[in-house]
Amino acid sequence: MKGVLTAAAITICAAPATACEVALMLAVDVSGSVDGSEYRTQMDGLAAGLTDRAVLGALVEGNVQLALMQWTGTGRQTVVINWTQMNSPDDVYAFAFEIATVPRLWRDFSTAIGEAMQLALPYFALVDECERHVIDISGDGISNEGSFPTDHWPALAAAEVTVNALVIEDTGFDLTGWFEENVITGPGAFAVTANGFDEYPDQIIRKLYRELTQSIARNN
Repeated sequence: MKGVLTAAAITICAAPATACEVALMLAVDVSGSVDGSEYRTQMDGLAAGLTDRAVLGALVEGNVQLALMQWTGTGRQTVVINWTQMNSPDDVYAFAFEIATVPRLWRDFSTAIGEAMQLALPYFALVDECERHVIDISGDGISNEGSFPTDHWPALAAAEVTVNALVIEDTGFDLTGWFEENVITGPGAFAVTANGFDEYPDQIIRKLYRELTQSIARNN
């Protein structure tokens, strides 16, 4: 599949030299708890969120680098769209179209948040010119397989990578609190809550705009 990269496939290839404000890895949950309709809500909502007027303006103004990961259980995390720089509205619309049409790679597997964080980390070496490096994780459950998210906090801190989260609450468990204690990390890290998948499209706009407009230097 065009655009699909695994950790073993990462090569040292130069990203565009144009400076950017943020490198944002969008990490979408495709675990077994996400049914087909919910997956579609995430992907269509993310695509629409990127083309929201305020978000699109921030993407282009900041020459932001975007990439998309699908993640689920152990050994099943893949960057499906590699780094792409948002230099113009056309770039944003093209990237949003790719998100809306990219096939789902897995279903019916567990939730390995730590491994998603681990896979994302080396990709930031390819966009070192960006002022901030951020992993944007969406999820509707706790990590229940593979390495624990906090195991990767030291490496993320050393690489100056922040992890934010969009937490999809639908069980009555304080999932947002769990993400705040065990997943988000780094300067200015935050979690946004969607009370069910129906709220995802609105909350992803809120989250993206906040991520893109934060004034936090990488060396703070």
